[in-house]
Formats: sequence, C-alpha cells, structure tokens
Amino acid sequence: MAVDAAGAVEVRSALVRLRRATGLPVAFGGFVEPGRRQVRISELSGTATAALSALAVTSGNGLGGKAVALGRPCAVTDYSSSRQISHEYDAPVAAEGLRSVVAVPVVVRRRVRGVLYGALRAAQPLGDRTLSVAVEAARDVEQALLLREEARELLAAARPEPVRDPAATAAWEQVREAHAALRALAPRIADPALREELLRACGLLATGTGNRPVPGVGLAPREVDVLACVAEGATNTVAAERLGVRPETVKGYLRSAMRKLGARTRGEAVVAARRAGWLP
Repeated sequence: MAVDAAGAVEVRSALVRLRRATGLPVAFGGFVEPGRRQVRISELSGTATAALSALAVTSGNGLGGKAVALGRPCAVTDYSSSRQISHEYDAPVAAEGLRSVVAVPVVVRRRVRGVLYGALRAAQPLGDRTLSVAVEAARDVEQALLLREEARELLAAARPEPVRDPAATAAWEQVREAHAALRALAPRIADPALREELLRACGLLATGTGNRPVPGVGLAPREVDVLACVAEGATNTVAAERLGVRPETVKGYLRSAMRKLGARTRGEAVVAARRAGWLP
C-alpha cells in the first residue's frame, strides 16, 4: 500500500504527541517503500540536523530494521555500542547525537507498513511509560491507515447498479453493515481531519445506490448514526452501546429522524432514509 500525504500527516502528528507525552527531544519515522524491504525516513520532529532525512533503513539492519524484521518494538540504551543491533547507520545517528533509541513498527493487517522512533541524546534507559507511549503512537497511525484502507475498499465495492441476485444482495448488506460500523466509529476519532474524511466516505457509500440526499430532508449526523444502527436491526440499547450514548438519547434522535422523514415506524424511517440517500 502506497502511503499518501494524509498518511504522512498522521505520522507527523503521532511524533509530536510522542515527544509531548514523554519529553523525548527527538522523534522520527517513515514508511516501508512499496515493493522494497526498507523504510524511508521521511518525518522528523526535534532533530537538529538533516542526517536522518530520507535515510533508507533495510529490514534487519540497525534498530529500526530489527523492529521491521521482528514486527515488534525494539530499544537500545546506547546505540553506537549496542551488541543487540547491526551498525550500518551509526554515522547518521551519531551526527544527530542520539544515544538511547526506541523503534516501534506500524503494523496493519499483519504487515509492517512503517516505523516510529523516539530518542534521547543521553545513554540512559527508556522507561516502561516511554515505551508504552511509543507503542500507543504507532497504534494511532495503524488505526488511521486501516480506516483509510477499509474506506477505499468499501467504496470500490459499492456499485450504483440495482441489486438483483442473492450474491449481490449479500455483498450489499456487507456494505451496509460496514457503513453502520464506520459511522459508529467516526465520533471516537480524535483527529478532526480523519473524522471528516471518514464521514465523507460514509456519505459516498450511502449514495452508492444512485440516490442523492433529498433537498429539504436534513438529518443531523447523530440521527444518521442511529438510523444506520436501526437498519442493522439493533435495539435502542445496542445502538446506544455502539454510539457511546444513553438509550434515551438514541430514542430522541430516532424520534427526530422519523419526524423529519415523515415515518411512523422504525422500519419506515430506514426505508425513507435510504430513498433519500442518507443510508446505503
């Protein structure tokens, strides 16, 4: 998977959060290059030189290469003298003055897609909290990349042609289930840009049948979220658990949506929302 500019933004944000949460003076990272067994360092935070910029780290070599090969975090207390790693990259690491370093792989669907590093300019052990925060930062990037990948796949699967055969019906039901799951997940995404991108993808899925939102029928985002859950057969209690709200809140959104759609029952509301282009 080639990583776009949005993926680079996710890494930069993760590096800033890593430094802020741990006090580490330096953080950097990059992605595995398509078709090659190496990571290209592309994002730098807190560096004093350009020594690490565009550095290609081969799988198995150095600390980051070891993290890629093993698929797990690796750390050293003194990079230049460590016997746990090979030393192909001692020169750029020394030029930046780095000593203690942690490298955490970014793994999506069991494939290493990149590496995040955090570093000190002193040879002192990195504590458990620092390692935990570094892992959490990598997981944030993984989540963002996975969401984008799944959204692309869902959009590619969505087709405007009418559904006629059982296999196509089952496939379209999967799209509807995924739409509901993504809408439920979107409010929990902290990054506003990623959340907005995910909601745009949901909107494209909803109009994949060829329908378009009907002028004058304006549903609030949470009303659409509730209807997406209801369309899957979820009760108010289950919908509330998925959306992180109270059942009474779900009832309120559902009543409001039914009123706007001119529906008397939950089922009528789902049908009307689909016809109006709000649900797939």
